[in-house]
Amino acid sequence: MTTHKIGVFDSGVGGLSVAKAIEKALPNIEVVFANDPEHVPYGSKSPEEVLKYIVPILEDLVKQGCDVVVIACNTVTTTLIKQLRDTFTVPLIGMEPMVKVAAAQTKSGIVAMCATPATLASERYEWLKKTYADNISVIEPDCSEWSKMIEASDIDREFIAKQVNDVCEQKADVIVLGCTHYHWIEEDIRAIAAGRALVLQPEQPVIRRLVRVLEVLVSNKAPRRKQRGINCALQSAGFQPAFTNTVLPKHPSKTKVR
Repeated sequence: MTTHKIGVFDSGVGGLSVAKAIEKALPNIEVVFANDPEHVPYGSKSPEEVLKYIVPILEDLVKQGCDVVVIACNTVTTTLIKQLRDTFTVPLIGMEPMVKVAAAQTKSGIVAMCATPATLASERYEWLKKTYADNISVIEPDCSEWSKMIEASDIDREFIAKQVNDVCEQKADVIVLGCTHYHWIEEDIRAIAAGRALVLQPEQPVIRRLVRVLEVLVSNKAPRRKQRGINCALQSAGFQPAFTNTVLPKHPSKTKVR
């Protein structure tokens, strides 16, 4: 069996959950995780700023021989994926809010989208809503502090519970985690919303898409051949990098819950 190297990139520790999910599902491939702790979070930054940060990181992953790179960041996917695909020849698998699935799953006609300000303001997200959620109500709670709390491993569970309870009280019966940082508090959110709302996040769809891309690479016998990238939302010289880049780093330090 051909051995592949897969890059996983996110601004911070959020994408590490995706890297670990890929490693668990596909134990025979090498997974390299890269993030940008100097500039995290990306959710409040402009696309122009973010593009400057991520191009050198992705270039480094390509130099390391990654056959596919998973962009485990909804903010980057919804604002910059086209520019990145025009720049890099390796397949890029993006992650974006699961609007289509949420719209199909809701029975109340109300869903909650937990995402960064940049994702919520993006043209791609607006297109997803108009295309798949035109006949339902989408609540967008202010989750702008969630990524910072998760990066600091200092979760204010009461603060999160208030926001989750609020959307449930507004009759949202589907909650979408539109940022990979939020995967680290997925179990908390599920517990708070238990019996009231389904919680969605796209790790498993991304893995399925990755498997299909790898199958194409193997069949073409051209691991570095450019492939048509697909966003996964179940629709899915002398440079010293100033970012973390390791092969499957350990789980972030234990989260404090207050």
